[in-house]
Amino acid sequence: MRIHHLNCGTMCPRGGAWFGGKGGPWATAPMCCHCLLIESDDGLVLVDSGIGVDDVADPSRLGFLFTALTRPRLQIGETALRQIADLGFRIDDVRHIVPTHLDMDHAGGLADFPAATVHVHAVELRAAKEPTFRERERYRHAQLSRVAKWDPITVGGDRWFGFESVRALPGGRDDVLLVPLPGHSRGHCGVAVRTEAGWLLHCGDAYFHRAEVAPAGGRAPGGIRVFESLVNVDRAARLANQLRLKTLNRERGDEIRLISSHDPVEFAACRG
Repeated sequence: MRIHHLNCGTMCPRGGAWFGGKGGPWATAPMCCHCLLIESDDGLVLVDSGIGVDDVADPSRLGFLFTALTRPRLQIGETALRQIADLGFRIDDVRHIVPTHLDMDHAGGLADFPAATVHVHAVELRAAKEPTFRERERYRHAQLSRVAKWDPITVGGDRWFGFESVRALPGGRDDVLLVPLPGHSRGHCGVAVRTEAGWLLHCGDAYFHRAEVAPAGGRAPGGIRVFESLVNVDRAARLANQLRLKTLNRERGDEIRLISSHDPVEFAACRG
């Protein structure tokens, strides 16, 4: 399967080096919304959808807190819909969307593809539809209410390199798998994609900075670590999964490439 790497939303939080960028606390530290477009035998598959067309037109859909902290660039050319059109595809060519989770910067583009079925972990969909008080800010009704075709997926007993997994798409093919990595959100998952060069594991927000899963060890910049702790629903589970991913990267790095949603260095390497 051919994979295109798309940045579907540049964010420019302040913080400089404290958030992985350069400079002092008032300098920007750009982050991306790394999405995948997969050309499969059953049409196009989108992994995460980034910030959507309607979000660009009306930033209030993203919520005041998100826009104030992350300072998204909000350019129509960065939406998945526009980038897919620029690649020569039609909107209806996108048959399936597999979100890692349903936070506003991952689910904003879902409604831009009305013909697509959204295959999401059932736990995450339940959290989005019945959020706790703390979860209400992350799940945006304006984004999710227009999705016509949900496919809630329950994880069974399948295994993938020691992790639980389940086929994300219908038809029994195991080229695209949901790999539960809870912690950041209740039903957060990675999405594993089989390629000719091996497996690509999109880890979503299971980690934010490449140092967190580097085989040789390392720490993310302090601001990123604080942010991760503020937005996670289960810190212990998140840290445990980061450790598992680091071990996977150390032991299977020649077979599996790990990427996250918001690391611009990883994104540039994939595009390169």
